[in-house]
Amino acid sequence: MADLDALARLCPPPAGPPPAVDWDQAERALGAALPADYKRLVETYGDGIFDETVWLLVPDSAYDSCDLHAQAKERDEILAVLWEFEDKPAGLQETGARVIPWAFEEGSGAFLYWLVRPGRHPDEWTVLYNEGRGPLWEHHDMGCLAFLLAVLTSTAETEYFGHLYEVLKPTAHRFETAGQIFGTAGR
Repeated sequence: MADLDALARLCPPPAGPPPAVDWDQAERALGAALPADYKRLVETYGDGIFDETVWLLVPDSAYDSCDLHAQAKERDEILAVLWEFEDKPAGLQETGARVIPWAFEEGSGAFLYWLVRPGRHPDEWTVLYNEGRGPLWEHHDMGCLAFLLAVLTSTAETEYFGHLYEVLKPTAHRFETAGQIFGTAGR
């Protein structure tokens, strides 16, 4: 996969492999199959943060803030309340459409979601960015791995990630595991 190879060259993954994920169990718990690019991303990096900015969510992470299932449940609850008084984004107006979070932006309250639409294979899911502390949603017609690579290379057509572009201006990209950030204790 070209995008994963490009990402690994740009931002080297951890030296040791992350914990294995039981994908069948993870997908049953989530109630949806997951995109192949996401699975490869998780199998290469595991839970952690890219360039002090983008946290990758992983099924059954030892850390609730990085756990795909915990965050999906929490986001479902928060968005259900939000959409009682605020309109859903255009892509979610379709009956049966939903979002599943796959990452969040450090310190901003913003989440990156997949736009899950009925009849679409997970590899066709696109990315929705929600600023978190406001009503704006931004759609990106690409998968999660391509979007992450675009963010890290400053080629994403987005109004967000200014902290990464303007303040950090990384010359060498870095991935830190959740264990490196939080320690090995977990939940």
